[in-house]
Amino acid sequence: MDISIRTQQLNSLFSYDKKAELEDSHLEILPFRFTQTTGAGEISQFQRELATTEFCSIPDNRIQENQSFTYTIFAPSGKEKRDKAIILLHGLNERSWEKYLTWAEYLARNTGKPVILFPIAFHMNRTPSQWCNPRETLSWVSVRKKEIEDLSNSTFANVALSSRLSKNPLRFYASGRESVYNLWQLVQEIKDGRHPLFKEDTSINLFAYSIGALLSQVLLLSNPEKMFNDTRLFMFCGGSIFSEMDGNARDIMDQAAFDSLQHYYRNDFLEQRSLPTSFKNDFLEQAFKAMIRPDVLKDYRESFFQRACNRIRAISLKKDKVMPTGGVIKALGKISNKILEEIDFPFPYSHQVPFPFRSQTDRTLINQAFLNVFGKAAAFL
Repeated sequence: MDISIRTQQLNSLFSYDKKAELEDSHLEILPFRFTQTTGAGEISQFQRELATTEFCSIPDNRIQENQSFTYTIFAPSGKEKRDKAIILLHGLNERSWEKYLTWAEYLARNTGKPVILFPIAFHMNRTPSQWCNPRETLSWVSVRKKEIEDLSNSTFANVALSSRLSKNPLRFYASGRESVYNLWQLVQEIKDGRHPLFKEDTSINLFAYSIGALLSQVLLLSNPEKMFNDTRLFMFCGGSIFSEMDGNARDIMDQAAFDSLQHYYRNDFLEQRSLPTSFKNDFLEQAFKAMIRPDVLKDYRESFFQRACNRIRAISLKKDKVMPTGGVIKALGKISNKILEEIDFPFPYSHQVPFPFRSQTDRTLINQAFLNVFGKAAAFL
């Protein structure tokens, strides 16, 4: 498979509105509607207390695109219901599934399991369209640069996320908590036999990239209703402890937003300062806190990964600056040598673009790297 050509082909077929047939893969891309109900009242109350930004004057709890949206599934062709699934989780500040389409296709073809592309709260198609429209956002970049002296890495691609997190860093946790509730609801619907594609008690595994890996770690640590007792997790370019992540990048968030985020969670959040009245000190919060700094809830975190080591695998990239290998080791603890493998590619790459399908790099090398990573993922999942 040539990842460059195949990405273009899949991107031309991908739609949130209608089914697409991938005849050569014997797969279908199927759209499904999701409207959040689990935890909806708590989420709404939480979001209501977050200050709006000049960039977006609508309160978070009134952004309808985030509450009801379409997600897609790469499913093997055929009308019979399935009893296994993989949920694929993306990275921070993503607006397009483009790079993930070959990932989903490969996993679905080589495992025979449907792969669910599920968007994190306020990402992908869960935001107003103007948030990712360069014409709309460029003017806000100028405003932000005037407000913050010597601001680096401020771009039209990250100004929405940067502005919202700078206004209130608690949005990061609120969005993550909402996403956990959404996945909880989705998995419950599937396991109860209420999803048209799946049988009752379907087993569900996770493929998680970047910040999606942090979300997955919180999900498995908190394990709502013990639904994830047997879930396998494969992490790629993710799994780092939060304090070791570096999200300061032109396509993630600007320097000011990243500094604000790190300071808030490593200090105020852990010390329970300036939190909204709706804030709950519960099992979800504990799981997230355990992933902030290596010294916080260390025994709880490391003992979990010790117990779950046979159902978790991770691949980090040597030149990944956003989710460095050292950060993954600090998250996993002593068992990291059983879970984690660091690899390097013989071509220029980055965390955001591990397989540079648009570059002039030797495509054979990129294709081999892709098959190496996803061959391991498919074999594990």
